[in-house]
Amino acid sequence: MNSEVLAWEIRRHGIEMTHLSGGSHIGAILSVADIIAVLYADIMRYHADDPEWDGRDRFILSKGHAGAAIYAALAESGFFSVDELKTHYADGSRLSGHVSHHLPGVDFSTGSLGHGLSAAVGMAYAARKDGKSHRVFVVLGDGECDEGEVWEAALFANHFRLDNLTAVVDHNHMQSLDFCENTLELEDFGAKWKAFGWNVKEIDGHSHEALRGALKDSRQENGDQDGTGRGNGRPTVVIANTVKGKGVSFMENDILWHYRFPHDGWEYDCAVNELHKIRPEGAEDVYTPEGIPDPALPGPDADIGNDHTMTAGYHPDYPAR
Repeated sequence: MNSEVLAWEIRRHGIEMTHLSGGSHIGAILSVADIIAVLYADIMRYHADDPEWDGRDRFILSKGHAGAAIYAALAESGFFSVDELKTHYADGSRLSGHVSHHLPGVDFSTGSLGHGLSAAVGMAYAARKDGKSHRVFVVLGDGECDEGEVWEAALFANHFRLDNLTAVVDHNHMQSLDFCENTLELEDFGAKWKAFGWNVKEIDGHSHEALRGALKDSRQENGDQDGTGRGNGRPTVVIANTVKGKGVSFMENDILWHYRFPHDGWEYDCAVNELHKIRPEGAEDVYTPEGIPDPALPGPDADIGNDHTMTAGYHPDYPAR
């Protein structure tokens, strides 16, 4: 499956999974879909029929709340049945709301933000010590980079020249209840990573060509042995500029969809049909193959285009009750 098709499938599964489960984080699932698709379709080495293959590249989705994106990618890549995606969030399901290592193809459970990079650094360091050639990838959220543990891990990765490690930041510029810059300033984001010794690539996180170029194995490009015994080159961070809710117009850049899911009615119907308008050749919708022929449409009071950020809605002068 090519990456464009896989990205569409991730988005379509994400709409269905959150709709059926009443789960959250569809905005984050949609923003990270292209990154995940390129990694699984074009970059990472793995065997779906042998998930524990020692030569596989390791992958951690540190922003574990977008776990539906990984579940969809794993199912479409053959790790388990696509039908199981319908059990997302259900009691007793392997597909918990945040990423679970109980699924084949998942190396590390995530959800507590900030932990993923530390675990990935440990995996990359172990691989270096063991003389193994596989790569380690970790996808973080930009809001997650408020965590101090991220920067401790970044220091360690540079100190030991872990050029077998690539971090990708899904930089959709929004977190939790607001824009990142209104919550805790990140910019100049690339300069921060450079100051910590990382090789920094800033790209359009929805361009598959740019993602493939940024994620290629650059271990031979990063310099010669520096005499410390630490390794060659530097760890790489790809700052992938994305749009929260990408692919569904009324979800894009609206913080409401960080926690909201597409409800029955116009939210679900319009999300599905918008995705059908951009469906690439070869993509299959196993839920609504032809889209929704008679969709519910938003009424005049539909909550679209409103500013749902905390900055807009918080009024400290409200009287105490």
